[in-house]
Amino acid sequence: MNDPSLLLAFALTALIIEITPGPNMTYLAALSLSSGMRTGFSAVAGIALGLMTYGVIAAMGLTAAIDSSPVLYALLRWSGVVYLLWLAWEAWSGERNVSPEATEGPAGQPWVAFRRGLITNLLNPKAAVFYVAVLPGFVRTDGSPVIAQTLALSAIYVAVATLIHSVIVGLAGSLQSTIDVANNRTTIRRVFALALVAIAIWFAFSTGRPN
Repeated sequence: MNDPSLLLAFALTALIIEITPGPNMTYLAALSLSSGMRTGFSAVAGIALGLMTYGVIAAMGLTAAIDSSPVLYALLRWSGVVYLLWLAWEAWSGERNVSPEATEGPAGQPWVAFRRGLITNLLNPKAAVFYVAVLPGFVRTDGSPVIAQTLALSAIYVAVATLIHSVIVGLAGSLQSTIDVANNRTTIRRVFALALVAIAIWFAFSTGRPN
């Protein structure tokens, strides 16, 4: 893939898609405000791995199967909604079970944040749709192997998404120390939980398909 203008066009397309407010953006902002930048960046890494996993799947031709199968698509969609609602419940009710040493907020441990970022994106059918509906338009059949092009474009998309997500974490995390005092922790956790509920509802409607 040797056409710089094509790569630039794809990168700009990815940028426009990623700066459009969505569940990842809201989740990372709420998480970073609640638990700080370290946890936020861990979630960014998990999200990046989830997106790149779909890129590899796309290169193997399997994302088309997800997009064309109502059953697989619905399974991913509702699993994602349920998972987000479970995280919201855990955040809302977790304060009573948190020890004084573990008051970093919901998903305060970096590994937990990484895992959750990964899972929520693997359960996001819109990620699969991107690799079916958008990415193929930038693949040239008269150039290098399609698999190599798909992986290269996927890497560009993940890089752009990670850059945007990192900026969000940096901005939100810089405010965390000013609001995270002992008297505010319960409030912060519950605001985070409500944000997750909003994301779950948003996710359910935004990934729905007309009958």
